Amino acid sequence: MHSFSAFTLLDWTVLAGYLTGIAAMGLWIGRRVGRTDQYFLGARQFNRWVMIAQSFASGTHADMPVSLAGAVYARGFSAIWFQWKNMFATPFYWLLAPLYRRMRRTTIAEFFEDRFGHWMGAAYMVFALAFLTINLASMLKGAAKVISQAAGGDIPVNAIVMAMTAAFLLYSFIGGQVATAWTELVQGFLIIVLSFLLIPLGWGVVGGVEGIRKALGPERLTLTAPEGIGPWFILMLTINGLIGITSQPHIMGAVATGKDEAACREGFLYGTFVKRFCTLGWALTGLVAAALLARGVFGTTSLRDAEEAFGFACRHLLFPGGKGLLVACLLAANMAACSAYMVSAGALFTRNLYGRYLVRDRGDRHYLWAGRISGVAITLLGVLYALFLIDKVLNTFLLTETLATYVGIAVLGGIFWRRANRWGAMAGIAAAMAANFAIYTWLGQRFDHWDPNVFLAALVSGAAVFVLVSLATPPEPDAMLDEFFERLRTPSHLKPGAARPEEVEREAARRGEQLLLTHLLHPLRGAAGQSFWRAYRIDLSGFLKGWAIALGMAALAWLIVR
Repeated sequence: MHSFSAFTLLDWTVLAGYLTGIAAMGLWIGRRVGRTDQYFLGARQFNRWVMIAQSFASGTHADMPVSLAGAVYARGFSAIWFQWKNMFATPFYWLLAPLYRRMRRTTIAEFFEDRFGHWMGAAYMVFALAFLTINLASMLKGAAKVISQAAGGDIPVNAIVMAMTAAFLLYSFIGGQVATAWTELVQGFLIIVLSFLLIPLGWGVVGGVEGIRKALGPERLTLTAPEGIGPWFILMLTINGLIGITSQPHIMGAVATGKDEAACREGFLYGTFVKRFCTLGWALTGLVAAALLARGVFGTTSLRDAEEAFGFACRHLLFPGGKGLLVACLLAANMAACSAYMVSAGALFTRNLYGRYLVRDRGDRHYLWAGRISGVAITLLGVLYALFLIDKVLNTFLLTETLATYVGIAVLGGIFWRRANRWGAMAGIAAAMAANFAIYTWLGQRFDHWDPNVFLAALVSGAAVFVLVSLATPPEPDAMLDEFFERLRTPSHLKPGAARPEEVEREAARRGEQLLLTHLLHPLRGAAGQSFWRAYRIDLSGFLKGWAIALGMAALAWLIVR
């Protein structure tokens, strides 16, 4: 049995200082939160730096370094694509961000209500609460695995899950999105430290890239491999990530809370690219752990569970105080993401179920407390899922991402195509999920298994049913559609209805503020007499910058393993 002495007094001091400091900061910042618009969306007043930190921290979970390092340990560097699956989807985030700001809503469920009617909003809420519950569980379980290993293995993983939950509930319960966003600015720095802390400590021990190559073989240091992670696999993961991000329940709070569209765009794009950069650190840590084990440096040549690789490296490489710093970083990743999910869950329940169907016409403060209490309750469901139902963290992550993609058929279809209706949306989502689970049942696989061919078959089935059923059933009322699309085509600094829609479009085109995604099927008409580049200037310039960063980062990864 391992000794708990793996944690020194200095480690405990570092960890206690972090927990005390971040809780105090969150409570101090959130002390004046007294309205639902502050609690759920921070009153949409965050600047670009807070938005970058929020997108990075809320999208970076403690299960990610755990699952990715484990996958790289087991399969080689090419497993980086399990996390980099969204790399080539990331430039599109520049185009997506202003859509959420222009929706002028608190939750994605409200988008479904606006576009497809009330009962579609209720149906989405069921999916969203399940998504948040499962992802909370995945984050808690992933972090607990590393902390247990780092502390010597004597602390049960499930006990750590419960302790972490208590740690982040306090300030997010009081301060909501305001406390969450500002603490994420601090915790984002700690997540970056976590991502690269182990590499210099293990690099010399394994002999750098050449030492890893000798220990593992050159086939483990490629960006593509014959083990199923080739161009086709990567392409399907990219499509999965691009469509899936549009429907994830926390996306409104993470993307639409900027003070203007520029802050929302920059936060979503650059914050996500910081996460992509940190992914390099997680992958290299997995390689270092694999090389250490292959050479038997610490008397061990294999692990019972591949997802223990990150924790193994922590326990054997970190200096006194370093384990406490690493655990603090893991808690930072978890507390940032879990508090964002908790606030999103409370907003969904309060705005789309409690306030609409159960208790109507109460004061704002009543709904503020309803959001706080329901967020805690849903978080506790996530704890139960983590304790009893999770097998592999990576598989759980891919399951929820893929289910979000099937829901994303209706989100993107509803934005691009005016003829889409509620019957097509519901039928398309149901068909995609039914095909996905039916094929895995037929293959004898767990539902949280992920296969690119199964994914594509289910996605095509869902999209085809979405189109066919929409065409075969009555369209949505014109009045509802006109209001919905007018909001999407009105820049967020203007009030919808303040001027005629054609005047708003002409002014937006003149200023370069037209959105490609709202005019995807008729881009020249959307240019309103301006040149294509001028009308969509802000979209196009940021989109090209995003591609330059994505390709540069992929080139950097290639150079490292070369």
